[in-house]
Amino acid sequence: MYAAELEALRQQALLLEEQHNVAPAVALWKNALALLPSDARQVEWVRQHIEELERMPPQAAKPEEAHPWARRLGPLAPLAVLLAKGKTIFFALFKAKSLFSFVAFFGVYWAMFGWAFGLGFAAMILIHEMGHYVEIRRRGLPAEMPVFLPGLGAYVQWQALGVSLEVRGLVSLAGPVAGALAALAAYAIFLSTRQPIWLALAHVGAWLNLLNLVPIWILDGAGAVRPLDRMARGSLLAFCLLLWWWSGELTLLLPAAGFTWQLFRGEETENSSLRVQLLFAALLGVLGWLIHATPVAAGAGMRP
Repeated sequence: MYAAELEALRQQALLLEEQHNVAPAVALWKNALALLPSDARQVEWVRQHIEELERMPPQAAKPEEAHPWARRLGPLAPLAVLLAKGKTIFFALFKAKSLFSFVAFFGVYWAMFGWAFGLGFAAMILIHEMGHYVEIRRRGLPAEMPVFLPGLGAYVQWQALGVSLEVRGLVSLAGPVAGALAALAAYAIFLSTRQPIWLALAHVGAWLNLLNLVPIWILDGAGAVRPLDRMARGSLLAFCLLLWWWSGELTLLLPAAGFTWQLFRGEETENSSLRVQLLFAALLGVLGWLIHATPVAAGAGMRP
């Protein structure tokens, strides 16, 4: 009954928390608590969250001079302030943890395949993760910048409590959407330049994003399949098999196996999301076609 109002209260409260306005945020959470049924699973979390916020020390209200040290630098003060602001903006866009992990991630693939492919590969993973990040922030939800795990991948941490299954599914697919666009761009550059490295990046990018659509474990496909009912999952299974029959690409059997497993899990939603289903199918089609269109000889474009 109050789903829309609860969602609005939640987004406003989280935004206030980001701005360290604790008291107004607590008031909004209490308003949300009053609208929730007593037996709702969110009630206990909201109560605990309110207690955590109320235990937080109050923020100092006294304004401070932004750069008191700059006065000691005389005529160099404007330049110092400008550099300080630039550093603040830089780290606001790309937090230190994210930056350092990206450099380490790039370094691993540079050592394995050379700097050009290593940089291109790291950039494609970054674009994939920024797809998640931008979609989350676009919806007014809190999220951290991507963290990279050399040799494993990357992830974006965000708060999904109270978010509908459809929104979670769209957030899960936003990364593969961005990754597919990056792979298509690499393929377009290859067609224009005929440089093998772009073909390699297009193929690897398409392969990795398709692998991420397998609906198991912590992969993006697992989050995207949750708002789909048995019929929708079965249709995606049939579509994967059709794509495999057309292309002969064995990689397409991996999401097909995942959809088969999901059919027998017994966990499904009553209100299936057609939007998520169509986007899922479109990604499978585009990535399956791109893998088929970019055959790559072993090591092409990846030499140090």
